[in-house]
Amino acid sequence: MIKNLAFDFGGVLFDLDYEGAVEAFKQIGLADASNRLDRFHQRGVFEELESGRITPDAFRAELGKMCGRALTHDEVLGAWLGYVGGPVDVRKLHRLEELRARGYRTFLLSNTNPFVQSWAESSRFSSEGRPLSSYLEKCYTSYEVGIMKPDPGIFQFMLRDAGILPGETLFLDDSPANIAAAADLGIQTMLVEKNADWREAVEQRLRQ
Repeated sequence: MIKNLAFDFGGVLFDLDYEGAVEAFKQIGLADASNRLDRFHQRGVFEELESGRITPDAFRAELGKMCGRALTHDEVLGAWLGYVGGPVDVRKLHRLEELRARGYRTFLLSNTNPFVQSWAESSRFSSEGRPLSSYLEKCYTSYEVGIMKPDPGIFQFMLRDAGILPGETLFLDDSPANIAAAADLGIQTMLVEKNADWREAVEQRLRQ
């Protein structure tokens, strides 16, 4: 019986625009952005940021070296927000609230970074002027936990911290590698198409 639901962020709760991110990073001077950015799992200094191994200021300095000039915080933030493909679908956010009202525990489990999360935790996140965390019980982010999906450690951290059982937890993600890692731990999983509307699929799963 499913009692808990954990959601990926980009591609699941908001529409992910990889091409938009590449273009945004190119605009601030990262000519080879398409080789440095990834759709699912960042590499190099981008991975160091999302795994919490470097600070936002250290990342900004390293990115500035790649771009050949000093970058402001707002420039870097704007580049990261290139991943955000338009306004967040508030219907998905309302479904999160409905699930909580019905007694399900709901969580975010995401590979992300302080720049994106600063947007997510601001009034700019939703058309209702509310932050992401107001729609969920708790957010587990890779840079805060210090582990990135598909490493099993981040799933185990969530299970321990929330006090939930893997067999009672449904995890939604658009990455096959992340889904496989969760399934190996006994977590129930649902692979969703990137940017798809998963609401009815979740309801069908909960009725099983």
